[in-house]
Amino acid sequence: MSTSRSTAKTLAANFAELEPCYTQDEAVAEASRCLFCYDAPCTRACPTHIDVPKFIRQILHKNPVGSAETILEANIFGGSCARACPTEVLCEGACVDNTLLKAPVKIGRLQRYACDVARDQGITFFEPGQDTGKKVAVVGAGPAGLTCAHELRKHGHAVTVFEARDMPGGINTYGIAYYKYDTKFALSEVEQIKSIGGIDLRLNSPLSGQDIAQLLEDYDSVFLGVGLGKTASLGIEGEDLGSVWEALDFIFQTHTMPLEDCQCGEDVLVIGGGNTAVDVATAAVRLGAKRVKIAYRRTNAEMPAFQYEYELSKADGITWEFSAAPVRIVGENGSATGAEFVRTRANGEGRSAKLESVPGSNFTIQADMVVKALGQEALLDLLGSVSGLNVERGRVVVDRATGATSVPKLFSGGDCVSKGAEVVDAVQEGKIAAAGIHAMLSATSDAV
Repeated sequence: MSTSRSTAKTLAANFAELEPCYTQDEAVAEASRCLFCYDAPCTRACPTHIDVPKFIRQILHKNPVGSAETILEANIFGGSCARACPTEVLCEGACVDNTLLKAPVKIGRLQRYACDVARDQGITFFEPGQDTGKKVAVVGAGPAGLTCAHELRKHGHAVTVFEARDMPGGINTYGIAYYKYDTKFALSEVEQIKSIGGIDLRLNSPLSGQDIAQLLEDYDSVFLGVGLGKTASLGIEGEDLGSVWEALDFIFQTHTMPLEDCQCGEDVLVIGGGNTAVDVATAAVRLGAKRVKIAYRRTNAEMPAFQYEYELSKADGITWEFSAAPVRIVGENGSATGAEFVRTRANGEGRSAKLESVPGSNFTIQADMVVKALGQEALLDLLGSVSGLNVERGRVVVDRATGATSVPKLFSGGDCVSKGAEVVDAVQEGKIAAAGIHAMLSATSDAV
């Protein structure tokens, strides 16, 4: 590990947001570029269906608070999604693909501007509905669970949220690259959600399948939003060596301790080709690593990382090694000193094409820290212990229209259903499940 660590001030500057918040004049100027399309391809491209033309028009007319209400009504995590959403492939991608504009309207930055104005002024927009006498348990305080809880409170149902960790927010608090937004901001959004009142948030409350069965007895409905577990294993020799990290553990430390206390090598090797691999690599650069390389078993044409993330990594001086599959982690005295790879070639086309090793092509990349970024494993032990729950290929099976599972009164959404999508997708699944739960509870009340 590097012994020449940067000062706290330098690290804070390293992790500063890439794009600062707009001023009012900047926001109005950018809003004036919007064509206010009748069919709004940007809104259709947003998983939560934010009325993008409306909120931009409100900014244009210098009503950012009203704009924030429009955004948060559709997506209570509007502030974090404005910072971390892949807008380039969602709303902004639809803008440039479906209009005559040469460059898309900066929808994400405008969304951030409106949400930040409302937050800085301490404005709350939502109140709980009339008490229904119904109570719902939410398992997991991530974006899906907290969105579901907030929507249910708008309908007047009592909600108790059980969270295994000591901080709420799930991947939104622990697993997003720190330069996109910090822990303080993530927790401020949780407080915004709690401001509706009536959400009983219980931290440090891990649950078993038996506990969930008891919740189904004690509550009128249960939402399961437990997310995913640890980083998937490489299944190769040397994974248990010191200085071999899981991707999320590496990112977690930037959210749970001072940056100057975070561990980072001088030569960091990241294994994987997705957005999380880029997040790890860019964090390592900002923590002071001298050299950072990402190794991926396929070519850059097949890598799952978004193109803008790939370009960001290259701008940060990060190098890539493509068509390289790890064979083993090598080390000395109990610590990793690098990884051995073999060249690969695809038998077919696309990411699903079968890979084969090129004989005699083995090579080693030196590193004093190796980070595995292969995606997360499903919490199969927990899911398997919920009697009657249908799980296929690590995903909880739900009715996509309602979020209902195979277990009566049990609904689900988020990463335990998608196996790892965007925060905005988890928000929408929380909304869908809340609507499904409300419809079920309303039908039950009508029957009585």
